[in-house]
Amino acid sequence: MTQDATGGRTGTQIGTRIGTRIGDGRIKAIRKMLFRFPRGARAQAPARPRAAHWHKARPEFSHIVNAASLAMPHLEPYLIRTMAKARPIVSDDPALVRELNAYVAQETTHHRQHRAFNDELAACGYESVPRIEAVLAEDYGRFGKTKSLMFNLAYAEGFESMALAIGHMLVEDRVHLFGGSDPAVASLVLWHFVEEIEHKEAAFDVFHAAGGTYGWRLYGLAFATAHIFLRTGQGYRALLREDGLWGDWRLRLRLAVLLLRIFSKLTPKLLRILSPTYLPRKVADPAWVTAWWAAYGAHPMEMGQALGDLDTTQLHKPEPALRAA
Repeated sequence: MTQDATGGRTGTQIGTRIGTRIGDGRIKAIRKMLFRFPRGARAQAPARPRAAHWHKARPEFSHIVNAASLAMPHLEPYLIRTMAKARPIVSDDPALVRELNAYVAQETTHHRQHRAFNDELAACGYESVPRIEAVLAEDYGRFGKTKSLMFNLAYAEGFESMALAIGHMLVEDRVHLFGGSDPAVASLVLWHFVEEIEHKEAAFDVFHAAGGTYGWRLYGLAFATAHIFLRTGQGYRALLREDGLWGDWRLRLRLAVLLLRIFSKLTPKLLRILSPTYLPRKVADPAWVTAWWAAYGAHPMEMGQALGDLDTTQLHKPEPALRAA
């Protein structure tokens, strides 16, 4: 028994799995990934304004991603707690238990990365960061304490289905969204979603093994999507206001165009989830993702090594390239 990101006990030997292969299931490894906030951002803040614009050409996208990250240290422990409660229900399926445990371990690594990222964001002087995180902590604490296990499993499955769709969108539009951005944050986001694609079946399979129905699945998808988008929107508006940019009509126009582009690519991927016959395992993995798995992702990082940063000038290539050390 080891302590997980929630401060509780998981029953999974997570500590021994970081940076190791875990078996022959879809999730091949729990990887050690150590990402840093944009280089020099903390040193520049608060004397230099807008230090958290890790994509200098797209401050609006910088803060969409920053705001989404604010949820992660609270969402991921919530997902872990939910899976821990479901483990006894699926204990008669050893393969599913292994997949569940691997999913929990990957979410634990994501929690650590985003916790560090958000701490750096707050250190840049954004006073809205702790306020927004407090709201999110209350949300997920309330869901876990007052909602049924089926609701929480449906939320988890809905979030993971949405994350699969977002992962495909980000990978497909990676050049436009991340080209020329700070490699540290581009790596954090894209590597995170590579793993969301890798563990795309875990929450879905646990949800159905626990008796989840099509109606609950649709409800979980709708609730999780609305909740995440609502809180992310509140977050990026608050961050842009602190930068003094929310009143700039040119930025607002760029933001509207960016959101239109994102949702035009994302909506078809979300709509396919509505089908009664939807199965995440039938959603083909993007070629760039499978190329990353072949080059880096199928192997554990041995002896404490960490995955390197992506080269964000080479995102147009069919295979991911790491930035020179």
